[in-house]
Amino acid sequence: MLDSQIEEVKNRLNVIDVVGSYVKLTKTGANYRGVCPFHSEKKPSFFVSPARQMWHCFGCGAGSSIFDFVMKIEGVEFGDALKILATKAGIELKKENPKLRTERQRLYEICELACKFFEKQLDASAVGKEAKEYLKKRGIIDESLKKWRIGYSPDTWQSLSDFLVSKGYSRSEVVRAGLAVEKESNRADSYDRFRGRIIFPILDINSQVIGFGARVFKSANEKEVAKYINTPQTLLYDKSNVLYGLNHAKVSVRKKNQCVLTEGYTDTILCHQAGFDNTVAASGTALTNRHLDILKRYSENLLLAFDMDLAGDSATKRGINLAQEKGFNIKVVETYSKGEDPADIVKRNPAEWEKYVSEARSIMDYYFDSAFSAFDKATAEGKKEIGRIVLPAIKKISNKIEQSHWISKLAQRLGVKEEFVTEELKKISGATLKESVLRTETKEKVIGPEMRKKLIEEKIISLILRDPENLNVIEQPQYIYFSEKTRTFLEDLKKFIGEQKLDEAEEKDIKAVFANFADIQDTKDGFKADLKNFLAAFSLRAEIEYEEDGSDEVSLCMLQLKNLFVKNQLNSISRQIREAEQSKDSEKVKGLIGEFTKISKEL
Repeated sequence: MLDSQIEEVKNRLNVIDVVGSYVKLTKTGANYRGVCPFHSEKKPSFFVSPARQMWHCFGCGAGSSIFDFVMKIEGVEFGDALKILATKAGIELKKENPKLRTERQRLYEICELACKFFEKQLDASAVGKEAKEYLKKRGIIDESLKKWRIGYSPDTWQSLSDFLVSKGYSRSEVVRAGLAVEKESNRADSYDRFRGRIIFPILDINSQVIGFGARVFKSANEKEVAKYINTPQTLLYDKSNVLYGLNHAKVSVRKKNQCVLTEGYTDTILCHQAGFDNTVAASGTALTNRHLDILKRYSENLLLAFDMDLAGDSATKRGINLAQEKGFNIKVVETYSKGEDPADIVKRNPAEWEKYVSEARSIMDYYFDSAFSAFDKATAEGKKEIGRIVLPAIKKISNKIEQSHWISKLAQRLGVKEEFVTEELKKISGATLKESVLRTETKEKVIGPEMRKKLIEEKIISLILRDPENLNVIEQPQYIYFSEKTRTFLEDLKKFIGEQKLDEAEEKDIKAVFANFADIQDTKDGFKADLKNFLAAFSLRAEIEYEEDGSDEVSLCMLQLKNLFVKNQLNSISRQIREAEQSKDSEKVKGLIGEFTKISKEL
């Protein structure tokens, strides 16, 4: 039954739609290309093949089916990946034994039930209706209340916990979901975490509820307790890994190639409500590496619309530095000079907010204006302080042309020579992350004959996997120029393609080539599944990289292998000739020269 459900999900979904909901893809011929979400890379090496319904990264070697992709990117087990994809496909999975459900699955169920409970409370009580009226005064319409699944938590100690227990979940599970707090006096008992608050469900990229943000709405309460409280770290919820509203915004962010980042839930909701649906919120936490990695799947253009605290080593500044190092094009939407947040402006006049967004300034302009407005450039001390703020930001610009522009601008505005600014810039210790990566990537690589031979053989293997008829290289005279490892691989491959069973030694040999070429590891599905993935990955690689006719290109590669072999022989003879000349062995020199002449004719 499970196998049939897996096949049904696979048949309903397209790999482009699944992967494309996480990664920005660009059409390249018959396939799609993007930046790999599983490792840091500058040049896109991640490909998706609609014809084969598979994905593969030629940078890190990861690749396989839609299930493997979701498991890897979401960090979940197969059962959870199946559930995510079944939801996307609109398929209701058959009921399973509750004892077989993973803890993660049960926490998803608890969070979903809690969300429904909170939603119902918004209309079920007098205080809930008050909360609803408060939200409407903030500008949130009924349609948005439903879209964002906003609710209310009763001001009682255990009403949610009792409801969840009645549905078959233990109090300890409710605690692990972040919805209840254990009593210090009795760890076997607990009370509800959210009481008397408006509830904003936090959903993951697949619109599954994973946590909650809760806000007090009565002014008397605001003075006594924290204005906002959130779900703590759980198996499902990690604030450094979640951006509020991205499940609704991801398509628009990719389409507009721009993401507006706000501070709060209401900012994001009202922006979407007014049509600015490429907006997300950091939910009160600083930008993290993980946030930025997720955003970069969709766009590298980031507009910051929150209070820009650039003083000292603030969390905001650290987040901006991370974004710069990752190559984001950062602009600042300035609204806080008026003491207004995006929700205030959008509620009053959406056109005004649109103007603010369209006039967003580069982060460097913002650094400059902030520094020059804070200190007097006419004094030596003022110049020094301005440099202290602006120079580290200039240091983080990896593009030297762009960096030169800002060096020149700073020198001009300070009224000093450029070389002085450059000297001070050199004193700033520590390269940025991106600079370090770029230096590593641009180190000159000398490819020797052995490496060249390996690359040629790898290309031949790819072309053979693209068209198995090219396996006839085994019968060609030039076959002797292959390395022993590659010859063994091709002979075992011929057996496999011909549906012949491989013995243990043959499997071991062919796996050694897997590790060399594709970094494919064993899985619970066994060796044959790994080999099929390998064949598909290299077939895709050949399709992407080599437009030439397969058989002609294989013949050319074989000729190159022969030439490498001959050149290696000639180099060896040249060394022997020098040694014979040094020992004054004229007869040996004469014989070696004859051999050299004969072999060189084969080039």
